Amino acid sequence: MALVPGAARGADEATVLSAKPDAVGVTIYRAPDRAADTAMNLGWLEGYALITETRTVDIPAGGATIRFEGVAGGILPESALVTGLPAGVREKNLDADLLSARNLYARAYGRPVILRRHRGKDGKGTVSEERAVIRSAADGAAIVQTRQGFEVANCGRGITDTLAYTEMPDGLSAKPTLSVRTESTSAKRATITLSYLAWGFDWQTNYVVQLNPETGKAAMTAWVTLASSDPTSFVDAGAAVVGGKLDREDAREDRERPEGDLVLHCYLGGHAQTVLIQQAMPAPAPPISEMEAPLADIIVTARRADEKAMAAPVKVTEEGLGDLKLYRVPMPTTVAAHAQKQVAMHDLKGVKFTTWHTADLYDDLETRAQIKLRTRNRREDGLGIPLPGGPVAVFEPQGENMLVVGQGGMRDYAVNEDVEVTLGLSPQVAVAVVKKGTGSGWRDEEAKVTNANPWPITFEGSLRIADGEKIERPSSRLPAKFGRPTWTVRVPANAEARLTYRVRTPTN
Repeated sequence: MALVPGAARGADEATVLSAKPDAVGVTIYRAPDRAADTAMNLGWLEGYALITETRTVDIPAGGATIRFEGVAGGILPESALVTGLPAGVREKNLDADLLSARNLYARAYGRPVILRRHRGKDGKGTVSEERAVIRSAADGAAIVQTRQGFEVANCGRGITDTLAYTEMPDGLSAKPTLSVRTESTSAKRATITLSYLAWGFDWQTNYVVQLNPETGKAAMTAWVTLASSDPTSFVDAGAAVVGGKLDREDAREDRERPEGDLVLHCYLGGHAQTVLIQQAMPAPAPPISEMEAPLADIIVTARRADEKAMAAPVKVTEEGLGDLKLYRVPMPTTVAAHAQKQVAMHDLKGVKFTTWHTADLYDDLETRAQIKLRTRNRREDGLGIPLPGGPVAVFEPQGENMLVVGQGGMRDYAVNEDVEVTLGLSPQVAVAVVKKGTGSGWRDEEAKVTNANPWPITFEGSLRIADGEKIERPSSRLPAKFGRPTWTVRVPANAEARLTYRVRTPTN
């Protein structure tokens, strides 16, 4: 199976164009190396999607090349699977570079262009045009040859040059295109299914928790955020995301994106300037490998068409997928190019959360306590559902307004697991550990927690001691938690709590 663009084909073969799919499905998998509680990097999406397209194609008798336009720009052609062709696929090729300012200039080397020169500033002055030939690569100075000889474009005081192209250089495509070669004993219309993997996608769950300190319960809303940095938009797609980590190895995982913008410098004047490239044909959105601008924030809440349910947002539905979970958007949605979208996942009321302040306790410690939210993923606590990991924003009421009190992340949690969300350091709860005395093979220490809040808090301190050391004479019980002695105490408002203990050090 050949993957080299421009493979030779018989002179009698026809070319059939499939401009767009009849229907498309997009299933997005989370970036394998991104932790579930870490937000997506919108400038570099490392997840991937399984794209499934249905197309209707009129196949002629004999050999033919079918061009599937509008596939994902980040398609992995080696993963493409085409079914429904009468005799299968003999060869498949991914068309060459997409149309862009840089690729236009690079492919036009040695070809004639139009040099448009503007003398003057602020739209005033004169404009002239003349034929020129590009004589330099797409890095450094833009050297062109005119009837007057060789010169550097955009390199004179008060002069602004642009280049206009009169034709499309060979090897450039305005749309990502996958070509396949096939043959048929007779002309027929076929319904073809094209499936492939594409990189440059990702998804995450975003949680919004509204705490009620008086009741200890919260309203928790979860949104599925889909993101695409691909140049292709998939309109009215059947969209879904897969929860859990799916291992996948990609031989091109460490590939670098080539620079897409064209920046040419005027070395003669010592000041870098940009040459504006004007194309004679309309340019599409830049491909993923050339996208430098941040993704647009497009938040869409889909709503049902019937009036009775107009007030309720459409929610994803959960399905099993082996040991993974699949969350499907129950209505067609557009996965737009260079954009992100949010669809409701859960809208839960009465979730039982408790707020804890925690810290690791060790010699000479002076720090602020971590704020953590804890609950149990059980139905009786208001949950009892799989919780895909993602960023968490926590709000509390302040008068008539809801204010942010912390932001953190949550890993993937299964049903019946204990859930913990770390929200950052508390400015109101200080923790310190000081030595009170030392001797041969022992040291006495005191841990102190100071609560400056006008309400009581629950503090949990995990004592960190070296291998072989033991805790003796603690002033409070220290049951083991995760293998470490743990001090749990209720600290009143504007008060402090203390723990004293002796650390016994083993002697040789």
